[in-house]
Amino acid sequence: MTTTELAPTAKAVADIEGSDLQAPLADGTVARYVNFDYAASAPALRSAVRRIQQLLPTYSSVHRGAGYASQVTTKAYEDARAEVTEFVGAADDQCLIFTRNTTDSLNLLAGCVPGPVVVLDIEHHSNLLPWRDVHVVRSTDSIESTLALVAAELKRTGAALFAVTGASNVTGEIFPIRRLAELAHAHDARIVVDGAQLVPHRRISLAADGIDYLAFSGHKVYAPFGAGVLVGRRDWLDEAPPYLAGGGAVRDVTVDRTHWVAAPARHEGGSPNVLGAAALAAACQEINSLGDAAAQHETLLTDQLRRGLAKIPGVEVLKIFHDITDSVGVVSFVVDGHSAVAVSHHLSSEHGIGVRDGRFCAHPLLDRLGKGGGAVRASLGLGSTSDDVDKLLSALTHYVGRVQPASH
Repeated sequence: MTTTELAPTAKAVADIEGSDLQAPLADGTVARYVNFDYAASAPALRSAVRRIQQLLPTYSSVHRGAGYASQVTTKAYEDARAEVTEFVGAADDQCLIFTRNTTDSLNLLAGCVPGPVVVLDIEHHSNLLPWRDVHVVRSTDSIESTLALVAAELKRTGAALFAVTGASNVTGEIFPIRRLAELAHAHDARIVVDGAQLVPHRRISLAADGIDYLAFSGHKVYAPFGAGVLVGRRDWLDEAPPYLAGGGAVRDVTVDRTHWVAAPARHEGGSPNVLGAAALAAACQEINSLGDAAAQHETLLTDQLRRGLAKIPGVEVLKIFHDITDSVGVVSFVVDGHSAVAVSHHLSSEHGIGVRDGRFCAHPLLDRLGKGGGAVRASLGLGSTSDDVDKLLSALTHYVGRVQPASH
């Protein structure tokens, strides 16, 4: 693919904060920082920063103020809700609640579920730990056989909810969400998708894909200021106790009783993160404007990275299912004889390359893959380029060729 063909995505590089960041190296020099840690927190889009700058002069409390600043801020907050709702293709009976992040969203939903929950053992801790009556399905190396196990567990438990990731935060593998939704519904269960790694990379539609609930984080979709989203069907949200009991969540209070309002306000007690919501909406608009170009560019770079890693002696790329071929730009690997910590520190201190090492808040999955000691994760995003991938592959090849493995 030529540089001309990459032009639509190359434009997004200029819109990302920190694209010219310089990193200090061990030899006292500096180098352009190469960011391969998008899966943890993506850098901010400049459009999101501009939205904040525009809002700051009138920034005020929302919903309960008659003053001009409060009215402007309230409109900005509710406009953000409408923009993000449209971005994820929510159905008419679904509402959107602003939270702090994906973890916050799933914990909120956990207080609303009226029955057992089925999850897979490959999940991020945020989709393992919040559920109260949880049944964990141990996955195989085939998505097809794993789905059969999920179906059996849904039937056995009479589960109310199937909680599943949209894309693995360890391997990037994209799960067949529409099939999973159909599977859950066939057993009279609902589905919640942990979209933390999927939403920044692929378009999603709750209505079209049959998703009952979706959770994701602003800091994964190039929006700073700590906002997250839970969007989904109203009935459970309206029937559950408020997630945060306080001002804004009530219609009327006496010393003897409280009348709570419906969702979303029911679960947004206290003063909300208006700036975070606005930044998140701006980021969603920019991602939407890129269309298919962003996903195509990312696929090209991910293929380039995987092909390059396959040529480096001793490098093993992690994979959950042999029968899933599509993935987002998240690639985890181990280097035979070298700890993940040593590899990541070398890449940072000698080359200015930022990757992540560890177990990525997915300990059961790393144990299942036989990598309980951790791995290295390289994740791509809108600011990534072919030159970045080449630099990572060159640095890793240099490391493998010159650094002796640790003794066993």
